[in-house]
Amino acid sequence: MANWLVNHWLSVLVLVTWLGLNVFLFLNCFMIKKSATKNRYLSMLLCSALAWARASARCLNFNSMLILFPMCRNLLSFLRGTCSFCRRTMRKQLDHNLTFHKLVAYMICLHTAIHIIAHLFNFERYSRSRQATDGSLASVLSSLSQEKEGDSWLNPMQSPNMTVIYMTFTSIPGFTGVIITIVLVLMVTSSMEFIRRSYFEVFWYIHHIFIIYFIGLGIHGISGIVRGQTEESIKESHPHRCAEFFEKWDDHDSHCKSPQFEGNSAESWKWILAPGVLYIFERILRFYRSQQRVMITKVVMHPSKVLELQMIKRGFSMEVGQYIFVNCPSISYLEWHPFTLTSAPEEDFFSIHIRAAGDWTENLIKAFEQQHSPIPRIEVDGPFGTASEDVFQYEVAMLIGAGIGVTPFASILKSIWYKFRHADHNLKTQTIYFYWICRETGAFAWFNDLLASLEQEMEELGKVGFLNFRLFLTGWDNNIAGHAALNFDKATDVLTGLKHKTLFGRPMWDKEFSTIATIHPKSVVGVFLCGPQALAKSLRKCCHQYSSLDPRKVQFYFNKENF
Repeated sequence: MANWLVNHWLSVLVLVTWLGLNVFLFLNCFMIKKSATKNRYLSMLLCSALAWARASARCLNFNSMLILFPMCRNLLSFLRGTCSFCRRTMRKQLDHNLTFHKLVAYMICLHTAIHIIAHLFNFERYSRSRQATDGSLASVLSSLSQEKEGDSWLNPMQSPNMTVIYMTFTSIPGFTGVIITIVLVLMVTSSMEFIRRSYFEVFWYIHHIFIIYFIGLGIHGISGIVRGQTEESIKESHPHRCAEFFEKWDDHDSHCKSPQFEGNSAESWKWILAPGVLYIFERILRFYRSQQRVMITKVVMHPSKVLELQMIKRGFSMEVGQYIFVNCPSISYLEWHPFTLTSAPEEDFFSIHIRAAGDWTENLIKAFEQQHSPIPRIEVDGPFGTASEDVFQYEVAMLIGAGIGVTPFASILKSIWYKFRHADHNLKTQTIYFYWICRETGAFAWFNDLLASLEQEMEELGKVGFLNFRLFLTGWDNNIAGHAALNFDKATDVLTGLKHKTLFGRPMWDKEFSTIATIHPKSVVGVFLCGPQALAKSLRKCCHQYSSLDPRKVQFYFNKENF
């Protein structure tokens, strides 16, 4: 627990601050709405459900304001650049943007549920009060109709025959509330891991109905259906003084007059205006960059249905480990998919590797496989920053890629090759451990030439210990295993041609971390993963377990690619 707090104290602080603000806004609004003089008569009509509805609405607005910021990728990339001289603990917070986005979404769902339930109670009490004929204060307040009192009504149900269902679907707050709820349910359910992995297009299209959510939220309260007593009416007929004399409000000689009410002003649009404008600017910038011409200079089909595209684009500048969004108009005008750059900043082109993992990627690969057809047009937006940009800020780095998750580390390894070729002596990193976990032998061919060149380069420079390969094959048959065993004594590996032997099975992470902690007892080790969540959980646990409480001894910092 102590190691976990050492590595994540700032994340905990951000989370606690966010939760604290939610609690403060809820309780503050709850107490104000419950005790405010202008809401006294409405509270008599609705009881505490009014305060519950308004307090949850305040938190709903607050979180709706926050949810767009983590998705402003250009803003995050800019902040990462301006924080390049900040401590890594500060920069790491930017890598949790998607996690924070999801947490805010869950909080929106929670307060939406509270808000809906509270207003269902409110509508039921509105209906019951309007139908009452017992001469109670609730029935008198509900009888202040538009016809009788001009615009000074309190109960929106102006007829005893009006039902809750009718009120829900005919009023602006009710109808927009239904639309917002449906949109929210669709967005949350389509964001489930299974849907995103197997049916990314479904997730992508449905998620963009967030526009309807924000429009509905902005106009949700404009009708002023929740009403409070006017300031002038409070002076003439203070509820604490006149509520018990409601039977004499209409008497000419009474010192208490019928209260006058007005709709509360809409608030939601004030919360979402600034982030909405910022996000619109973000999308305009993305659209402008995406319209710049991209020239495809080379197309390579690798084993295991992996397509490599090498491209050039005017003004394109990248750092290691960054990613771009790619669109192919001939497949879909609207769909944009993220891919990590596999080229190095030192190269005069940028490249991506695309594995068939869905309808869109399969269609793209088929489009490039058709030899007699013109090359499809590609649009590119980016690049955007990721955690891998910080790899050279660590003395020791563990790069862990699973399958196609090796792509960000291909960029890093290429950059290392160029740095050594140009005798860059300012490299802070002293040792790199590169783990690549593949299910099939064909995957190793994706970057086999790169790995062989790096291995040879390190040997020629006398830096054999700088780059350590750990290649693991998790899927094999007896013929492959037997062939590898028979040729184990050879100088090079029979599967990859490298001097580092391919290992069969999955890595034993406790052993790997223990060994690295022993070899580098006083180093700061950056652990970088591009792979599944289950592997991330294991690696995060190892980072906490093998980090020393003494800051002068070995420390492991976990970083995961998120986009």
